[in-house]
Amino acid sequence: MTENQTPSTEYQIVAYCCEHCAYAAADLAGSLRMQYPPEVKVVEVPCTGKLDPLMVLHALEDGADGIMAAG
Repeated sequence: MTENQTPSTEYQIVAYCCEHCAYAAADLAGSLRMQYPPEVKVVEVPCTGKLDPLMVLHALEDGADGIMAAG
């Protein structure tokens, strides 16, 4: 980083959400026009118990700064 560059404060978070509970809550929040940061990318999965660790590793390889699993 050079002297003129400022560090980036934007993070990319991938949120893996269970389609039966957490994703429904995120969808309801959208319906109620509640906002969450655009840096959070919600990914619907059939069940967080079946979340493949390779999916998490690929997200991190592709530049995600953090992972959230919500069930």
